[in-house]
Amino acid sequence: MDPDSVSAVGRAVHGGSTHDLDFSANTNPERPPGVRTVYESAFESSTRYPDESYREYRTAAADYVGCRVEEVVPTAGGTEAIRLALATHVSPGDSVLVPTPSFGEYAREVRLQGATPEFVPHDQMVDSSPDGYAAAVVCTPNNPTGEVADPEALAAFAARCREEGTLLVVDEAFLDFTDADSLAGREGTVVCRSLTKLFGLPGLRMGFACATGDSYDRIETARPAWNLSTPAAAVGAHCLRQGAFVERTRERVARERERMREILAESGYEVFESDAPFLLLDVGSRSVEAVVEAMADEGIAVRDCRSFGLENHVRVAVKRREENDRLLEALARV
Repeated sequence: MDPDSVSAVGRAVHGGSTHDLDFSANTNPERPPGVRTVYESAFESSTRYPDESYREYRTAAADYVGCRVEEVVPTAGGTEAIRLALATHVSPGDSVLVPTPSFGEYAREVRLQGATPEFVPHDQMVDSSPDGYAAAVVCTPNNPTGEVADPEALAAFAARCREEGTLLVVDEAFLDFTDADSLAGREGTVVCRSLTKLFGLPGLRMGFACATGDSYDRIETARPAWNLSTPAAAVGAHCLRQGAFVERTRERVARERERMREILAESGYEVFESDAPFLLLDVGSRSVEAVVEAMADEGIAVRDCRSFGLENHVRVAVKRREENDRLLEALARV
């Protein structure tokens, strides 16, 4: 991190609210069975420092994405994986390809390194040239638009990045909700994963990075000691082995997402196609302020997307049917 750049970089705006129903954060309202028991058991070991090898957690993560255990770096959430990837490969004066609109932490982390984010429309990133850039970032499915990057185009882009010596950082925070393959284990690519969204436990801060060769060595060396708490490591390993829960969640989200899309379109919203656990809405003739305030009056939080640079849009998460119905009824009244 470049000390001279820190004072000029602000915080990024994210979802999250204390309203009765929070549709601004894209987290699963359900959790895998047995989580509480695992957490309480791990609490008994929390009087000691965590085991720095995190072997069980790394093994579960490697099995989950299909890479080698020796390619997994445990992180306190996906954002730490993103920071470690960029901090270990980007220097002051560098330029980094960053998608737009997309997750605000990419550009912020680039600037914290004293580098310059060069913004590329998110749906054109995999067709761009990485020549001359220290790194390039792809978010798949992209946040807030929701679509998965074309697998063949992404693989070709990864190959071009490797040829040019450009690190490719792939944020797969929402890939769990799809059946698309991870890029974990690909040379020249750092994959960043989060357990926050699918497993509905953002407060435990569980994630990991997948990297090979020199990139792995750099990230593992830079990883803070004991960066994953004992309860987080135990719960994370447990969650990553819950295949039936993952499948049920994918099915529910896909079913509810399509139902919501149809009803919202009937209510006069333009709804973007999505592979993620959220939908991006153009509010049309309504104002974003009016929609956000009307929802707040109903005890519902939605994501104001002006911080993404989208002036007429809100993003809503896909929850359980009864919760989604309350959102849909409230949006129809605006």
